[in-house]
Amino acid sequence: MSIEPGDHVVVEYTGRFPDGTVFGTSQWEVAADSGLAEAQGRDPDDYTPLSFVVGEGAVIEGLEEAIIGLAAGEEATIEIEPEEAYGEFDPEKIREYDRETFEGMVGEPPEIGLHVHAENGMHGDVTAIRDDVVEVDFNHELAGRTLVLDVEIVSVR
Repeated sequence: MSIEPGDHVVVEYTGRFPDGTVFGTSQWEVAADSGLAEAQGRDPDDYTPLSFVVGEGAVIEGLEEAIIGLAAGEEATIEIEPEEAYGEFDPEKIREYDRETFEGMVGEPPEIGLHVHAENGMHGDVTAIRDDVVEVDFNHELAGRTLVLDVEIVSVR
């Protein structure tokens, strides 16, 4: 049975950049071998296949489009450009706040790498602290990146 919009699929995957660096996976062995598990402080139970309904927008557009027509048991390597993944990097999504305003909004002092949740639902990371200015990048961490996904279709319903 070939995958069509509306089908529920289960997919094992490994996501990497064109240079081979692994940024995500559903498989513990890959995470452990690549150093991803250690870097993220995760254990084997944290790695599970993706399960989603094709066409509902639960995963990036490029993945949904690429698996249409595949069947259970098939494997594919998919290259996804930024516009079909997490979008282009947008310099407008980098915002600066004075330290006092930042601490008032977030409730803690700024620290490089601190992940913040804005009231408008956006998520960002503190990327710089200069004098009295805190820089927060609200781009997705994979924005502007070409992604290569190795996928295996586990099941289709």
